[in-house]
Amino acid sequence: MTPMGIFGILFLLLALYCGKDPFKRSAISGFPDFEAYKVDMPSWELVPTVRDKDNLLQKSEIKFLNQVQGPESMAFDPLGRGPYTGVADGRVLFWDGEKWKDFAYTSSNRSELCNPKPSPLSYLPNEHICGRPLGLRFDKNTGDLYIADAYLGLFMVGLEGGLATSLLTEAEGMPLRFTNDLDIDDEGNIYFTDSSSKYQRRNFMQLILSAENSGRLLKYNPHTKETTVLMRNLQFPNGVSLSRDGSFLVFCEGGPGRLLKYWLKGEKAGTSEVFAILPGFPDNVRTNKDGEFWVAIHCRRSMYSHILGLYPKLRKFILKLPISTKILLKVKLHAIVVKYSPEGKLLQVLEDSEGKVVKAVSEVEERDGKLWLGSVVMSFVAVYNLA
Repeated sequence: MTPMGIFGILFLLLALYCGKDPFKRSAISGFPDFEAYKVDMPSWELVPTVRDKDNLLQKSEIKFLNQVQGPESMAFDPLGRGPYTGVADGRVLFWDGEKWKDFAYTSSNRSELCNPKPSPLSYLPNEHICGRPLGLRFDKNTGDLYIADAYLGLFMVGLEGGLATSLLTEAEGMPLRFTNDLDIDDEGNIYFTDSSSKYQRRNFMQLILSAENSGRLLKYNPHTKETTVLMRNLQFPNGVSLSRDGSFLVFCEGGPGRLLKYWLKGEKAGTSEVFAILPGFPDNVRTNKDGEFWVAIHCRRSMYSHILGLYPKLRKFILKLPISTKILLKVKLHAIVVKYSPEGKLLQVLEDSEGKVVKAVSEVEERDGKLWLGSVVMSFVAVYNLA
């Protein structure tokens, strides 16, 4: 047989294997209805290439090592106390200046299923039972803390803490399956993201791999109890943050790796536009006192990920190979934080490209000349001094 004939047979066998997945070893074997969708990728030429050649995030101070598991969001109350952070076992913790204290929780189930485990990812199987607080925001007028729980929806708890009050679990008859982040305007309206109507947080990797577009941006009015869907058909919407003057908000769309602007006031109210193309795939976004936006990025784009985003059939074929997701996607987590002006201009890039000190970052909170860096997959908080 000729070499081409042998190659043809091998290719046919590989295609047959990927089509049947007989040993159920692929990244999507547990998801028989999995479908891959085209990602609305920007032109490769538009992707920022600016790098932090000095790896300045390696100068960060690691705080609370092994005292917090997966501290996604960093929040300070109106009196300046904190930080407060949601962790993997379902609690919201408060740093009182000397030690961490239990402050609040979203699930009344605090059984042994929620007991300490070796790593943040160890909690995934029971997160829907114990709760998983992600985005945290204080209402500056009332002092109440609002919580986006990935599985249980929107919650509110007063300054006394304790079991949070459920505010919302569905919108337009559709359950909130992956409530992710939120922000609050001066009138108390809550703007938040529901990352997917199909996949929950414990299946976040399948959401990333599929790039399905059932995500939503929503508004909840706590006074009228009315919920409005502002945008639909989003590919993994995540962090959300209001502009300093409240005329618009920006939010991260993880699939395409971009910031979108949604106008709340003025002639453009109710419309959206691309605010910035990001150098990688984002998590949360936060506004500083100057009205600039800090964005946390899990990893940089590559031409490989760009091509897989554009060609869903190729992506699904590769995902059916009996190889781990980490190897298939060639993902190397390393912290990147970027700052944008209120007009969407890239102002600053800070990173730890080798992941030596800060391997991953989910949120950046600027406070008193420092950046507080939370991460949903790390067991510490990193603090970077901007001075």
